[in-house]
Amino acid sequence: MCRTTEIKSCTQYFPEFRNRYRSMGLGNEVQKILRWTSVCGNHGIHLVWLILHLIINVWYSVLGIAHMVENTLISSGLLKTYNAINISKVRYLAVVIESEEARQTSKVLELLCWLVSIGIKSICLYDREGVLKKAQTAIIEGLNKSQKATVEGSDQGTLVEHVSFADTLLCHKHVDLEFVSSADSKPAVAKAANLLFAKHYASTKAEKPNFTESDMSEALQAVGFGGPEPDLLLVYGPVRCHMGFPAWRIRYTEIVHMGPLKSMKFGSLIKAIHKFTKVHQNYGQ
Repeated sequence: MCRTTEIKSCTQYFPEFRNRYRSMGLGNEVQKILRWTSVCGNHGIHLVWLILHLIINVWYSVLGIAHMVENTLISSGLLKTYNAINISKVRYLAVVIESEEARQTSKVLELLCWLVSIGIKSICLYDREGVLKKAQTAIIEGLNKSQKATVEGSDQGTLVEHVSFADTLLCHKHVDLEFVSSADSKPAVAKAANLLFAKHYASTKAEKPNFTESDMSEALQAVGFGGPEPDLLLVYGPVRCHMGFPAWRIRYTEIVHMGPLKSMKFGSLIKAIHKFTKVHQNYGQ
């Protein structure tokens, strides 16, 4: 009370002090307004973020439901557009699987059975760590068992047989399987480079040639790592990349990310292959 009386007396007899006191009061009011505006702004931004987050979640949920319905319709054959696929355009198909997911042999077998049922004749299976290579015997046996009903009673023998192609290619007149890993990528380039060095630079010839793409391709073929170029490469995994698949074999390859292997759908597979068969490739022309 005494303090208030002193301030009143000071403001009464000293105009300069009165003006300063009013300025301080005005400053406090401005600070309160700014503080209130800041709090409201923060709440407003948070509310806008929540609304956007909700809209995005709803949008992706709707897309997920739409894709699920579409996959079901394609799998059941109700969408006539996907019933006729010009499978002759997919002469060689590569499947890249993330190494951890490649350990799910049952899923890999299911995917192979789908591809065989569609009519794919040549398939390359790749994972970075060589999990599929190590499990190739189990995969072949599982594929033969799953197709036993198809070949039973005929003289065609097993569906898949082993032949020599850099110890990785397995073939049969019904389906060809090739198993590739990162060991067929960088080490293959090193072996091809050593071959070219020994052939052209280790000699006593004064004139050294300039290597071309065809020279490298011939060298890779000579060391056993040439291999056919896939028309279509399907990537099953969390990332959108070829995960180290030999780069010289995918110069003109169409790459499609299919999502995780555990979430694979037959309808999505049909849709990806059907879309590829409708694409016109100019090959740089």
